[in-house]
Amino acid sequence: MRCGMPAVFPAPAPRRAPADHEKGSLMESFIQQCVNALQWGSFYALIALGYTLVYGVLRLINFAHGDIFMVGAYIAFFLSTGMLAEGGMFGFSRELTLALTVPLTMLLTSCCGVTLERIAYRPLRRKGAHRLYVVITALMCGLILENGNLALLGASRRALPELLDKRIYSLGGIAVTNLKLLVIFTAVLVFVFLHGIVTRTRIGMAMRAVSYNRFALPLMGIPLDSVIVFTFVLGSGIAGLGGVLFAMSYPVLEPYMGAMTGWKAFIAAVVGGIGDVRGAFLGGFLLAFVEIMVAAFLPSTFRDLFAFSILLLILWKRPTGIFGMPLTTKI
Repeated sequence: MRCGMPAVFPAPAPRRAPADHEKGSLMESFIQQCVNALQWGSFYALIALGYTLVYGVLRLINFAHGDIFMVGAYIAFFLSTGMLAEGGMFGFSRELTLALTVPLTMLLTSCCGVTLERIAYRPLRRKGAHRLYVVITALMCGLILENGNLALLGASRRALPELLDKRIYSLGGIAVTNLKLLVIFTAVLVFVFLHGIVTRTRIGMAMRAVSYNRFALPLMGIPLDSVIVFTFVLGSGIAGLGGVLFAMSYPVLEPYMGAMTGWKAFIAAVVGGIGDVRGAFLGGFLLAFVEIMVAAFLPSTFRDLFAFSILLLILWKRPTGIFGMPLTTKI
């Protein structure tokens, strides 16, 4: 550079506004993640509904419920592999196998839940044991299901056979499979069905009466044990349905698959307002939405941190959950 000549620097380039196609791709990505959150939230919602049913009737947090979800997935695996034509015992078609696997899994999973209630919870309830001991018993039952599965079937992962021809529906840059639509539709249908049972039927009225005062219920001629068994049948059957749908969507089964999923579904039920069917349903989708969005736009290691931090803030603002109401104890 010559002495006395002014230095010439290039002018800074103006900031480029995002192009229309970039805005469109960002919006499509956001909508795609919303669809994924609806599918993932459906699993949380199905498990959380079982939690809130049992808690709404017995004021019992059934921590074994997530492992009942795992049992349902394994029952679906053994039923489907035994029915299919490819080396199966009966040689059924995939359509017939799916049509039989879903109700049979719900039935057998309901039997598992009722067995836990009959063996573990009912003796404590009749002896008037403190709720703390019942909660510890529920944790023990979950560990028995997990480690019993590990001891009997081993730690090797299993894959559910493909029972449904997957089809992809595209709208612009958004892709939705028929399995995702099936999962979301099933969760909504189960919620409507449960809400109708709890609010519009005689057995639902009896369930609400048990939650209010179960000691006065026999004086009104309502069989307490029958109402409780029906509650476990509903909750466990829905968990089995969730296990089937989860195994169809993510066909990798292992003995501890229900542990973390069950804990997160319980947290979702608490955030929504445990004891309220609407709260369990909304809480499951809320947790899934936060998890999916964090994993999509931030490092996936932040997923649980952000999800639980946001849920903690919600509970800090509303300690009883979104739909929960504070309970008053009459003396």
